[in-house]
Amino acid sequence: MCTCHTFIFLCYYEYNCDREQSKMSADDVTKGVACTLKPPVFLHFGGGDSKTQGCCSGVCVIDVALPPGKTIETITFKNFYTALVSVRLQRRSPGQEGAAAKWCTALRDRPLMTNPHTEAGAQDYYSIDRKQMQVEPDGVSSIRLILKQPSSAWLTFSVQDVRIFPRMQPVRKGRIDELSDWLLLVFPPQDPLDVASVSCRLQQMWALSQVMQSSQSHAASVGRFDVDGCYDINLLSLT
Repeated sequence: MCTCHTFIFLCYYEYNCDREQSKMSADDVTKGVACTLKPPVFLHFGGGDSKTQGCCSGVCVIDVALPPGKTIETITFKNFYTALVSVRLQRRSPGQEGAAAKWCTALRDRPLMTNPHTEAGAQDYYSIDRKQMQVEPDGVSSIRLILKQPSSAWLTFSVQDVRIFPRMQPVRKGRIDELSDWLLLVFPPQDPLDVASVSCRLQQMWALSQVMQSSQSHAASVGRFDVDGCYDINLLSLT
């Protein structure tokens, strides 16, 4: 590899390394934030102990504990006969990192089933995006899912496979776009960039490098007949 190619490769490698340092781990992106899902708590009325709690109110609460200060992009889960879901967040408002975290309602009574008495949507997958929330889900330390099922047709209801995904960096550009960005950083244009001209010059540089590599290999092939600076006449042939 010629010196020019080596320089470009090293600079581009360092440029990519700097970009990678600002990105989150692959597990956060593909599996979601590590969180602790607490057992569901069903609210009952009537009766004084668990043995006499025979009437469910149709409300269930699930708390999800997160590492402090998380910024949420999406909440995904699989429904299990829940008709409505509300989301409350325990968070610190921006600029109030030293204050105590407070609970606020981010989403109220989002329908998950078309009809609580039928199975439509009862076991579908759902996602709640930050754009659908009433507050910015930043600095979150805990999430409370409030599930409701007003119908008595189902013995139980809940949500499964709950995953919390953090807010990600802008979508990663392709290699060609990254190389273009890097070239603009190394060689900032004085005038508006002429893409066709840059492409033509890059092709010329590539063609020149191929010629240099070809000439080097040709010189090496001739050099193998060299013996102490001289050539053996028997090894040479006229072409």
